[in-house]
Amino acid sequence: MNNVMGVIVFTELKDVLKELTANRSLAAVPFGARYRLVDFALSNLVNAGVRNVGVFVQEKYRSLMDHLGNGKEWDLNRRRDGLFILPPEKYADGSTTWLLNGDILLLRRHLDYLYRSKQEYVILITSPLVYNIDLNDVLSKHLQSEADITVVYRNFSDGECNGSFTELSLDTLGRINDIKISPLLSQSSKLSLDTFVLKREALIRFVDLATSTGGHDFVKDILIRNISKLRIQGYEFGGYARKINSLECYYHTNMELLQPMIYQELFFANGLIFTKVKNEPPTRYEDSAVVKNSLVANGCKIGGTVEGSIVFRGVKIAKNAKIKNSIIMQKADISEGVSVENVVIDKDCTIGAGKRLKGDTNYPLVLSKATIL
Repeated sequence: MNNVMGVIVFTELKDVLKELTANRSLAAVPFGARYRLVDFALSNLVNAGVRNVGVFVQEKYRSLMDHLGNGKEWDLNRRRDGLFILPPEKYADGSTTWLLNGDILLLRRHLDYLYRSKQEYVILITSPLVYNIDLNDVLSKHLQSEADITVVYRNFSDGECNGSFTELSLDTLGRINDIKISPLLSQSSKLSLDTFVLKREALIRFVDLATSTGGHDFVKDILIRNISKLRIQGYEFGGYARKINSLECYYHTNMELLQPMIYQELFFANGLIFTKVKNEPPTRYEDSAVVKNSLVANGCKIGGTVEGSIVFRGVKIAKNAKIKNSIIMQKADISEGVSVENVVIDKDCTIGAGKRLKGDTNYPLVLSKATIL
């Protein structure tokens, strides 16, 4: 894919994951015991041979920049092309709130990056998706169809986690003829995965035209506005995919990793999912530890009971503590006799002895970063 560049631009609704995005961008939210949400989009691009990737960021991006670094973990620390982190421009008063209005405004502020890139095609990813997809096949189908834009979608069944969504209607040849954004009455199970393929020059032209006429959103002001003028083709992805756009979806997607088939498909099917490596010792399990159906990262010390949970690096769980159906992020300290069920505990939290925390499977309780109870 020497002729393809990647663009990752996660437009964020304010507090989409509530406490979890209070101090970090959505792309930097921890996931699956050792990853960040941005790892999936970035790894899919790299696995397809893309070597020029731009990550457009909005605000609260310090932790994201720390995670990405110079792109070494994704083999993007290169003299030519590589990883580009593109922060927002600010007003004279230092504010960037205008950027929350849409993704193409972010692209407009860094059009020089698109101009200077040499690749003919762009793979654009505009949402935090948890999926493992063969983007080489997407590009191949795009070229075969001679489409102006290809939109990756998936058929979702009732009850599958999808949150807000873009609904697509296709004709018998796979051409998209109607697009609706989160309709109250759904008429199609084909939902966009916010992954698009188009020519770089076309993206520049679309962004310039849309912003010059007051547009700010790629789907609304480029796809929907031009649906009768452009050949917009659909590409059906049949694998596991989740769009992380609510706390409930984030929680349930993490819990689904405990199903071996989903875990295997997500992290190994079309290539590995890469992340920043941290060298820590193996987890220590004390004689009193009981761990069932859980993901536990390295560097932990487990003395209590952990069941059906996701445990990140460096977590301490004391003797007689009980963790069930919960997500415990980095360096949390769970004291003796604590009971935690259906809870998301952000990093650096400390839970004192004997505390009882319980949420609901549909409305998990969330503790903010560095909370002390």
